[in-house]
Amino acid sequence: MDAETHDHAIIINTGRCGSTLLSDLIAEQRDTLSVQEFFGWVAPRAAASQVLTGAEYWSTLSSPSPHLAALFRVGLTPPEVRYPADGRFAFNMVDLPQILAATLPKISPDPDRLFDTLAGLVPGFPAQPLARHHRMLLDLLTSLTGRRRWVERSGGSSNVAPYLLKNFPDAKIVYLTRDWADTAQSMSRHSCFQLMQLCVESIGLYGLDPFRVIPGQRVPEGAERYLPGRLSAEMLRERGRDVRRYRGLCAFLASQAEQAIADARPRELLTMAYEDLVDDPLTQLGRLGEFLGFEDWQSWAHRVAGAVRTRPAEREAPAFAGSHPIAVH
Repeated sequence: MDAETHDHAIIINTGRCGSTLLSDLIAEQRDTLSVQEFFGWVAPRAAASQVLTGAEYWSTLSSPSPHLAALFRVGLTPPEVRYPADGRFAFNMVDLPQILAATLPKISPDPDRLFDTLAGLVPGFPAQPLARHHRMLLDLLTSLTGRRRWVERSGGSSNVAPYLLKNFPDAKIVYLTRDWADTAQSMSRHSCFQLMQLCVESIGLYGLDPFRVIPGQRVPEGAERYLPGRLSAEMLRERGRDVRRYRGLCAFLASQAEQAIADARPRELLTMAYEDLVDDPLTQLGRLGEFLGFEDWQSWAHRVAGAVRTRPAEREAPAFAGSHPIAVH
C-alpha cells in the first residue's frame, strides 16, 4: 500500500504554553491538517527501529492508553480528551482506543467513522520501521481529509523531541516556549502533567517507569506507590500542590528539546515565545503561517489573530474561541 506524501511540520513544546491554541488556529487554514496529541498520546516510540506489520501497528493505535486509562479510572479526564459523549466508547472510556481520545475527534465530527476507515486501511501498511508507519498514517489522514500538509502538536512533546527530530529529519520544526514559572503553575493543576512528573520522578529515583513494568519484574519498595493501580485523584492533586516539582519538570523538558535541536540542527526551525504571541498575535501568527508555507498566510493571520486572548486572573495559556472539526471526504 502506497501513501501520498505531504509537507509536514511538528510543534515542539513543554506543554501549558499555548500550543493547543496554535493547533486550533492552524486547523482554520483550509489546506492544513492539524493533528493533535498524536506523538504524545498515541504513537509508540520504544522500538523505533523495530519492523512492524501494518496489523501490529494498528493493534497499538487501537488499544487503550495506560496513562489515560489510569486518569479515567480516578475521574481526572484531561480537558484535551474530545471523544463525543454519544460515541460507541463513551460508557467505557477505560477501553477507549488511544487514537480516539483526542487525535481523531479533532479531525472529524464523526471520529468513530474515521476510526473504522483507518481500521480497514492501516493493517494493509507494509512491514516497516515504526517511524515510517507514523509518517504513512499522517499522510493517509491528510489525503483522506483533502489537505496538502499536516502539522502535529502534542502537549509536552519536548519529552520526545530527540525521537521526533531523529526520525523526521525533513520536518519543519516549530519550538514554542513559555516562562517556566507560569508554565509550572499551570502544569501543577493539570492531571496529565501531574502524571508525567510522577513518571519522570520515578525514573530518576528508581530507574523505573511505573507504566512499563513487565510481569514478574521486581519493583523497588519505594516505587510501589507510583504503580498505576496505586494512583488516586487525591494523590495526584496532592503532588500538584508542590509547584517546585513542575519547575523541575519544565527544566527537564526544555533541556530535552534544546539538546535535541542542537544535536539535530533541523533545516527549518522557527522559535516562538508564548509571551510574544499574546503581545502581538498578528505578527507572530504571520511568522508562523509564512514558515509553514501557507499561501494565504497574511489573510489567515488577520482572520484568526483575534482569537488569541489571555486570562489575566489565572495567567493560563490562551483559549481559542471557535475551532471546528474537519470533515472527512
